[in-house]
Amino acid sequence: MTDGQNTPEVPAAAADAARPRRRLLRFVLIALIVLPSLAALTGGALFLYGKYRFEAAGPHAEPRIVLLSPGMGVRAIATRLDEMGVISDRRIFLAGVRLGKADATLKAGEYEIPAHASMSAIVAILREGRSILHRITIPEGRTSEQAMLIVAADPVLIGETPPTPLEGALLPETYSFTRGTTRAELVARMQKAASDLMVELWTTRAEDLPFKTPEEAIILASIVEKETGVASERPRVAAVFVNRLRKPMRLQSDPTIIYGLVGGKGALGRPIRRSEIDRPTAYNTYQIDGLPPTPIANPGRASIEAVLNPPETDEYYFVADGTGGHVFSRTLAEHQRHVLEWRRIEREKAR
Repeated sequence: MTDGQNTPEVPAAAADAARPRRRLLRFVLIALIVLPSLAALTGGALFLYGKYRFEAAGPHAEPRIVLLSPGMGVRAIATRLDEMGVISDRRIFLAGVRLGKADATLKAGEYEIPAHASMSAIVAILREGRSILHRITIPEGRTSEQAMLIVAADPVLIGETPPTPLEGALLPETYSFTRGTTRAELVARMQKAASDLMVELWTTRAEDLPFKTPEEAIILASIVEKETGVASERPRVAAVFVNRLRKPMRLQSDPTIIYGLVGGKGALGRPIRRSEIDRPTAYNTYQIDGLPPTPIANPGRASIEAVLNPPETDEYYFVADGTGGHVFSRTLAEHQRHVLEWRRIEREKAR
């Protein structure tokens, strides 16, 4: 019997049906709260792991030479480094480069990667472009033809050897360059170095020199260069020639005769004959007054400086002394005695 005031009971089946929905809702709510945290933790852990690997020592126990060609993209660079065994994981390398926004700053070149260099250190090397520097030396006193033979024989330079420059147009020096430099580029540097040096030194030249142009200074400096291989003698040799030009006296320089005979080939390979001394040529300074028409070699800085600022002396002669140097004289009589002594030394050497 009912009195009509009691609340109807919820059927048991309906309560059972609502329970899974509540569990699902709780799971979704928990997931929305927990998963981002887990993702952040996982992402952070992966980032820290990647950073550790990026900065860890590399796998190579010895330095490695790696050549990166112009135009290589970051993926190609990563592949090359991986092939050379200097990075442990190309994916981490790529990620590190991109996170550091270094994609466009990695430079082509030839690099020496130090032993156990980290990926981070390698990226720094490639960003700075610290390529291996190769060197080529053009010794003082070489003719332009001889200098071009040195350039042509270098195994690192690329491209055709350019036409031989004018005599005296190159600065003898040791030049540094990176792999990929062309022979034409290097020769252009040698010419510019010679031109720049002459501009620098010409403004500080002594007054009343017996020549008027930088070109004439180079001619005389080339003769000084060929007359002595002893650096300390260059100013004194230059002073003798300047004194002769002022007198005026003929220069009477053997190297000018040799250049007139062999040109850019450089060496005669035998003593000068009497007939060659007596034969008039444009380069025979025993027979012509003043300077020859062109330099006879490429003089170095020291010879150019000596010619432009020679010491004040009263010497007009010099001859070899048998030790690699020269003995200097003020008078012809004194010089002739020294010549006789030199000929005696030559005879003893020939025995």
